[in-house]
Amino acid sequence: QVQLAESGGGSVQPGGSLRLSCAASGYLFGSSLACMGWFRQAPGKEREGVAAVDNRGTITYAESVKGRATVSKDFQKNTLFLQMDSLKPEDAAMYYCAATYAQRCAIGVTTFPLWGQGTQVTVSS
Repeated sequence: QVQLAESGGGSVQPGGSLRLSCAASGYLFGSSLACMGWFRQAPGKEREGVAAVDNRGTITYAESVKGRATVSKDFQKNTLFLQMDSLKPEDAAMYYCAATYAQRCAIGVTTFPLWGQGTQVTVSS
């Protein structure tokens, strides 16, 4: 059974950076159909997809984070990363890692049934 555990959240000032991690246990990274995503949800707002990456390394980003977010994977450590730069107050949210097995892997297209517990990101001066 795949389990996901996020870490790396914290409080930063506007313009700062954070690197979020998602450690995956169980068989996921080895699957050619593995699809992983980052989502976020701020209080009172709907959950928003941030980025998704398939096992070939194809990544889709939400328009709201393009140019400021970078997703990467460490296959040896079964870990997914989300580097967020030039953080804005509107980036503050609980960030979640999600996973599934899918032929098509993209934000707004793929349904993710596996979720981590989330890591909080606060952006304020």
